[in-house]
Amino acid sequence: MAGSRWIKPEVYPLFAAVGAVVGICAMQLVRNISTNPEVRVNKENRLAGVLDNHAEGEAYAEHRFRKFVRNKPRQVMPSVNNFFSDPQLK
Repeated sequence: MAGSRWIKPEVYPLFAAVGAVVGICAMQLVRNISTNPEVRVNKENRLAGVLDNHAEGEAYAEHRFRKFVRNKPRQVMPSVNNFFSDPQLK
């Protein structure tokens, strides 16, 4: 019965939060290993040394999510923020 001491409904949000963080870390590790131009896994690419491939680095840095949020407002809920901060809407 030692396992039932830890598996309680109050602990489920903690499991969910830790699972989400581990998933995000794993996704970032896979992204870095597979697409980062600075990381070379196989021996042929490691022998190439330092490459000046700026286009590949630019493509890695400017990924789809960054392009998606570039022109978005930097607020979580802009309509609520504007409602409480804009005097002309009241």
